[in-house]
Amino acid sequence: MAKGKANFYVVWQGRETGVFESWAACEEQVKGVAAKYKGFATRAEAEKAFIEGAEKYITPRSTANKQEHNAISLKDLPPSEMQQHGVLLPALAVDAACSGNPGKMEFRGVIADTGTEVFHRGPYVGGTNNIGEFLAIVLGLAYLKKHQLPWVLYSDSKTAIAWVREKKCKTQLEWNTSNQDLLLAVRAAEKWLVENSWTTKICKWETEKWGEIPADFGRK
Repeated sequence: MAKGKANFYVVWQGRETGVFESWAACEEQVKGVAAKYKGFATRAEAEKAFIEGAEKYITPRSTANKQEHNAISLKDLPPSEMQQHGVLLPALAVDAACSGNPGKMEFRGVIADTGTEVFHRGPYVGGTNNIGEFLAIVLGLAYLKKHQLPWVLYSDSKTAIAWVREKKCKTQLEWNTSNQDLLLAVRAAEKWLVENSWTTKICKWETEKWGEIPADFGRK
């Protein structure tokens, strides 16, 4: 995508969505994942575009989206073929979905090779995708430890994986009475990370190579 004279960037699909005031902030949300984004000269144009949706501003078969269309959808393949492409099994895959930024957020975990859902939380009000990804990883770790399963855990969020390793949800989200339930969930997750140890290997799901993670909500 050419940056040109763009001063504001809209991310319709990425790690977090919304209007961002610099290319650096935008790049953090779209690099390495299937994303939909575009730059605009003014905030007013960007906010209008975000509300109207990506379809009006991005050509469906544009270069920015070819990787997504061409990616192998490993979640539809049998376990033996998934392993041939480099996926470690058995595994738990986790993902989150958020409508708006902030907005209604939910997350879940599924068995990677069967798609069987093992947990699903939300929706929470006033959340972000990164927070959901963080909570999903922590709940996934707790689930695997409780059931003594020596599996791999997959997430497609580099940000959330880093937060888990640091045992801290480093969101810039403003907490208030409307999203208090989500704050309590975050604090409980951070407490679990501090008080527990685990041997689970946390791996990055390679979306560009393998398609969407098996826990994806399919709303893109």
